[in-house]
Amino acid sequence: MLISKLVGNRSKDNPSDAAIKSHAYLVRAGFIKLVANGIWSLGMPAKRIAAKIEKIIREEMDAIDGQECSFPVVMPRELWEESGRYTSIGEEMVRFKDRNGRDLVLGMTHEEAAVHFARDNVVSYQQLPFMIYQIQTKFRDEARSRGGLIRVREFTMKDAYSFHISQEDLEEYYEKVYAAYTRIFKRIGMKNVVAVKSDSGMMGGSVSHEYMLLTPVGEDTIVICPACGYKANMEVAECQPQSFSDEVSAQKEEVFTGDAKEISEVSAYLNVPDYKTIKAVSYNIKGETTTVLCFIRGDLEVNEAKLKKIIRKEIVPSNLTDSEKLVAGNIGPIGLDTTDTIVVFDASLKGANNMVTGANRAEYHIKGVDVQRDIAVKEFFDIAKVKEGSGCPKCGAALTISNGIEVGNIFQLGTKYTKSMEMTVLNKDGAQVYPIMGCYGIGIGRAIASVAEESADDKGLCWPMSIAPWHVYLCPIRIDNEEVRAKSHELYESLRKAGVEVLFDDRDASPGFKFADCDLMGIPLRVVISPRSLANGEIELQMRDGSLKTNIKYEDCVGKIAEIVSKNIV
Repeated sequence: MLISKLVGNRSKDNPSDAAIKSHAYLVRAGFIKLVANGIWSLGMPAKRIAAKIEKIIREEMDAIDGQECSFPVVMPRELWEESGRYTSIGEEMVRFKDRNGRDLVLGMTHEEAAVHFARDNVVSYQQLPFMIYQIQTKFRDEARSRGGLIRVREFTMKDAYSFHISQEDLEEYYEKVYAAYTRIFKRIGMKNVVAVKSDSGMMGGSVSHEYMLLTPVGEDTIVICPACGYKANMEVAECQPQSFSDEVSAQKEEVFTGDAKEISEVSAYLNVPDYKTIKAVSYNIKGETTTVLCFIRGDLEVNEAKLKKIIRKEIVPSNLTDSEKLVAGNIGPIGLDTTDTIVVFDASLKGANNMVTGANRAEYHIKGVDVQRDIAVKEFFDIAKVKEGSGCPKCGAALTISNGIEVGNIFQLGTKYTKSMEMTVLNKDGAQVYPIMGCYGIGIGRAIASVAEESADDKGLCWPMSIAPWHVYLCPIRIDNEEVRAKSHELYESLRKAGVEVLFDDRDASPGFKFADCDLMGIPLRVVISPRSLANGEIELQMRDGSLKTNIKYEDCVGKIAEIVSKNIV
């Protein structure tokens, strides 16, 4: 490719809305262009990267007996009503009518389409297991598009769906996908990816893992135990509850606390640490009048994902301004009116004593509370967010917290979709049973941005050879020199014939200008031809990541360059 013909301008200036490197550099290098919020056009370089990532994914999916299919972007309402998700998914799914007034949706995921495709085609256990996958454009009306290709509304994704006769068979295949994903992320050049236990969310199912690229700019929070390797997304992370029980329980006593309402204010007023208080956090169930009231140790926060799994309802923060029975800042479990209220106690309160809690009347709290003695708690639940330094649930060592970008996910779905959509097969005994499903996703655009984020430096992008848009940046210095021009064109054609992908900077521009573009675009290997090097019968090779800088004889360069490219493709 001649850079003079490449569509997409390169710029020295960061876009004003770019808060992270990958966003800034992909725009500045001319790889992507914003069309609308969360919707991007990919230029030729980004499209070439995407194609290479897709090729790697296809190879790994085919290696575990995947069958590539193509499901529609637009689906009828009836298909999603079968699964129940037409109404359970909110505004992120786009619904519209065609010219005949028929309700349609834009696919944001394709479980329904996969089951629709498989049912009637698959009727016996002898046809199981199998996995079907696609690489398809999807649309999710994301409320918080950010970070260039990190969080978008329109995106290309590999999604796969497996079908099994037993849970044991699903678990065996799940491990194969788990390993395939590890190979995929290694091959596309990600260095700091971990698989963590996660919340299955709207996908359903009981077991799920997310593949996280650990990076400070990630918006997901990952809990990791350096000692035993325990890893989990903050949404499902557990820890060993820390006990703060005193040897002797005091008598409970109602005390005046005035305007002190926040935990920090109450703690300061009564001269007690935060962990000796009981915090009340209230929610409403979406679409209902029911209140959900959580009681948790004052130094902890409620993990809403855990809470939703316990009550199995969608929740929204409650507004207590007009409440007749709940006094904001003074809510406590003693003497509480629980009419039309779900009360959940966190496990951090189990065995706690000499605690401070709200008195359910303005300006008063109760101190000396012994949870076991004074509160009739039937069951405790883990609804707390894990903190840095909390004890690992597996080995007890101190947990650490990191940020990450989700680059892939895998779920054990069970029979959620096959049962709701009435897909059955005959088992060995001739009985009709619902196949058990798994699903597995990787976002292509997010993978591009994640590799860019991890590998970029202060000069620009730095692509691994395996997915780079071109292997070589051919950079002639003084292209107006007849020998330089002739040798450059000769080398360009020779490298292409040898299977090396070359971006040829055929512009009459200064060395600094060309080098800056090369660094910004992140092409792995720079080949420099100049009058000075040719005078010695040589050319200069330099790897973008700094791992190599050398001069070689011109007559040996094609073989040497091809060897370098081959060795650097994982």
